[in-house]
Amino acid sequence: MLKNHDGFIGCESGYGEAEVALFGAPFDSTTSYRPGARFAMKAMRAESFGIETYSPYQDADLSERRIFDGGNLELPMGDAAASLDMIEQACAGIIADGKIPVMVGGEHLVTLGALRALKKKYGELYIIQFDAHADLRDDYLKVKLSHACVMRRAHELVGDGAIYQFGIRSGERAEFEFGKAHTRLTRYGFDGLREAVDGLVGKNVYFTLDLDVLDPSVFPGTGTPEAGGVGFNELLKAVVEVGRLNLVGADITELAPALDASGCSTAAACKILRELLLAL
Repeated sequence: MLKNHDGFIGCESGYGEAEVALFGAPFDSTTSYRPGARFAMKAMRAESFGIETYSPYQDADLSERRIFDGGNLELPMGDAAASLDMIEQACAGIIADGKIPVMVGGEHLVTLGALRALKKKYGELYIIQFDAHADLRDDYLKVKLSHACVMRRAHELVGDGAIYQFGIRSGERAEFEFGKAHTRLTRYGFDGLREAVDGLVGKNVYFTLDLDVLDPSVFPGTGTPEAGGVGFNELLKAVVEVGRLNLVGADITELAPALDASGCSTAAACKILRELLLAL
């Protein structure tokens, strides 16, 4: 299913020896504002050679880790249900082979496919979400499989108190009310993250990072920018903090490279992916 190719910098292990399997999920058919996230992984692979494999933040090097980049899934654009099934199957295969799946979207709906596979494997599953948006609508324009609803669908999988949301600064009033009742929603930033991580040590945790958690002054290349976000260094430290956990899977979503002609958003996404891979 997944093949080796010219991949993300430093991710050169063969599949058999790898501990982490990186792949792209180029799907953005439910994007509600500005499309283009389907091109994220392609741009990140190309631009990754503008950064180093070595991280001075963690004193670690991607070239010393066993990471396989398996390319992109060929997802049927326009068919959310079929695309989620394919993502679920891909993650299930990676998990069955004893590896950690790390996915790059695409829009945030792709997370649901990975969560389905991990929930079936592990039973009890917790989720840490970094995001500008609550994504807790029951439907968006009468569509339940939407990037605006992904965490509501996730809640249906994992139940009350299992979703930790950070950076949230946008959503309907009903979403914030739902979050207050059913998730652990933190507005605006990462207050309480260390305590949350301490409480999740030893549990199976999935980490989903919507890059629009960053302020658009730092990261304009995203489909639904929201003013008032966190800075790059705040995000980097938070990613490393989450890396203390037993992460059974992770994803990065919502980079839309063409929306930032400078390329700075793609460069930032590459660096965050490097730090995430090293923090696993």
